[in-house]
Amino acid sequence: MSTEEPVYWGLNARSYCTLIHVSQLSSFVIPGLGFILPIVLWIAHKDQNEDIKQHGRVTVNWLLSLLVYSVICFILTFIIIGALGFIVLGLMNIIFAIVAAVKANKGELWVYPLSFQFITR
Repeated sequence: MSTEEPVYWGLNARSYCTLIHVSQLSSFVIPGLGFILPIVLWIAHKDQNEDIKQHGRVTVNWLLSLLVYSVICFILTFIIIGALGFIVLGLMNIIFAIVAAVKANKGELWVYPLSFQFITR
């Protein structure tokens, strides 16, 4: 009888959950990839592991919330203050992704502040 921990794309579940959070930072290298990659990582294994399901859910909820906030900032750019909003959103995304990744690496689930709960299960 094997006691090996399941692996997901060569990673244990905790590392894979960390990757889900960190992968959203890939948008700084290739625009848009930070939105697509976490969703792909989540969908690939969400039915095989409850932790992956939960970490992916909170990440996707944050990304969808970030999209809503970005649309609001875009509209507000016509009255100047939206540009500052984009800077704040960018900083929040970096900080939140790092905090969530560190928590995931410790085996904890961290729900992103200011995140709408679009996906509840």
